[in-house]
Amino acid sequence: MYFFGLVIGAVDVALMLPLSFPDKRAALIGAFCARFALGFFAATVRLPLSPILTGVLVGILTSLPDAVITNAAVPIMVTGVLFGAIGGWIVGRWRSDSRKKGLLELPTATA
Repeated sequence: MYFFGLVIGAVDVALMLPLSFPDKRAALIGAFCARFALGFFAATVRLPLSPILTGVLVGILTSLPDAVITNAAVPIMVTGVLFGAIGGWIVGRWRSDSRKKGLLELPTATA
């Protein structure tokens, strides 16, 4: 699942290639690193939420610093939430211990 960070990092860089920046190389490297972190954490963090909501939360938290620093908050947050949700969905599909109980995964009683 860790490859997901590489994939969304590359996708985000590809989305940014047509844009112009004062320091394009730094912008592309920064975007790749931020999206790699999003993908890495979306694939590894386990919270008492559904995998999709966990991915969305990770997407918001990892995108917020870049959104605050830049003047492009909307596209950064939209792609962060979208990539996080996709990562969460993928984790939910392939993680063997994933319980699919709706929005919250309630703890089960053990006797």
